[in-house]
Amino acid sequence: MSLNTLKSALAGLLLAIGIPFSAQVQAHGGLSLADDICKLTIGPYTMHFTGYQPEATQEKEFCEDIPATGRTVVALDYIEEALRPLPTEVRIIRDTGDPGKEPGNLDAITILHIPAKVYPNGSINFEYDFMQPGKFVGLVTVSDKQEYVSRFPFSVGEPKGTSPYLIFGIAAVIGAVAVFFLRARKSPTAA
Repeated sequence: MSLNTLKSALAGLLLAIGIPFSAQVQAHGGLSLADDICKLTIGPYTMHFTGYQPEATQEKEFCEDIPATGRTVVALDYIEEALRPLPTEVRIIRDTGDPGKEPGNLDAITILHIPAKVYPNGSINFEYDFMQPGKFVGLVTVSDKQEYVSRFPFSVGEPKGTSPYLIFGIAAVIGAVAVFFLRARKSPTAA
């Protein structure tokens, strides 16, 4: 086997292994992981988002997707003091599959609604028991001189799925290994 063939096979193998580990961009709306904390952006304001599933993951926090069905505890803590006198509403709805275009009747798809009220202590805590896996959207609305809404899609209890990058990577590794061994087998051995 020539050195060039070996280099090509090795380069293909390394590329295929690296692809699944490349950064993936997912649209989670106003929710992001910054400086190792989950921040929820609502217009000019931010909140710290923390989720727990005491029965499923004990004290492990999650930021975006909820790992399993079951009792889920969420804490939204104000980062800016300016939020404390403002009414805040929280709503979780079933994802209709049309980003940003919820129907006019939100009540029909709402699974949790916490009406707008002022939280002078700067913290909103709630629990919800997700009985079935699926896709949902969180809506946090703050009313100031105008209304600000943070919309963030998330899934509950759904496997991360098999990424197309992972499938491609596995296929490339298998292909590179097959080419490597077929060429090695066909090349004459030194006596």
